[in-house]
Amino acid sequence: MKIGLISDTHVPNTMPEPPSQVATAFQGVDMILHAGDIYSASCLDWLERIAPVQAVEMDPGVYWENDSRVVARRVLELEGYVIGMAHDLNLRGMGGEAFPGAIPAKFSSDGSLAAALQQFFGRKVDIVVFGHTHYPLVENHQGVLLVNPGSTSLPRLLRKLGTVALLDLTPQGASARVVDLSNMG
Repeated sequence: MKIGLISDTHVPNTMPEPPSQVATAFQGVDMILHAGDIYSASCLDWLERIAPVQAVEMDPGVYWENDSRVVARRVLELEGYVIGMAHDLNLRGMGGEAFPGAIPAKFSSDGSLAAALQQFFGRKVDIVVFGHTHYPLVENHQGVLLVNPGSTSLPRLLRKLGTVALLDLTPQGASARVVDLSNMG
């Protein structure tokens, strides 16, 4: 199964809809997971022209209460993997944002990351998809694949074409890679 991962689109504040390069990057995906800072249902509608969408938002509140695509945290079981989704991966013991390299610096190899994730999501997870920082990240720690697709239009908080990610789930394993949208035709 191939899954498109996207976050921090900020539509329509940054642009009227996601960049067209997203459709190219997500060609052939079975599903799209949006890790928050969506801002407008039109963004999810645009993405649904590519594949079914499920999303999270830090505070879905009143704006998203009637949109079943958006919840505060989500746990999905796909192809034998348990995927936890949250916009802000604010783990107990983390002491800050989940920037590249921060997770191994805060969690030793004794299984403390798995315990923190289980407490955060309410069950053991194999994969975590999150956003919020605008920094892309693909890291494996203590048997957990962590993926932040970055931002499509505000990478590293700079207004320019950014990134998404692709997650592949096979019986042999799960893998993810960041896709730089500026490299898409």
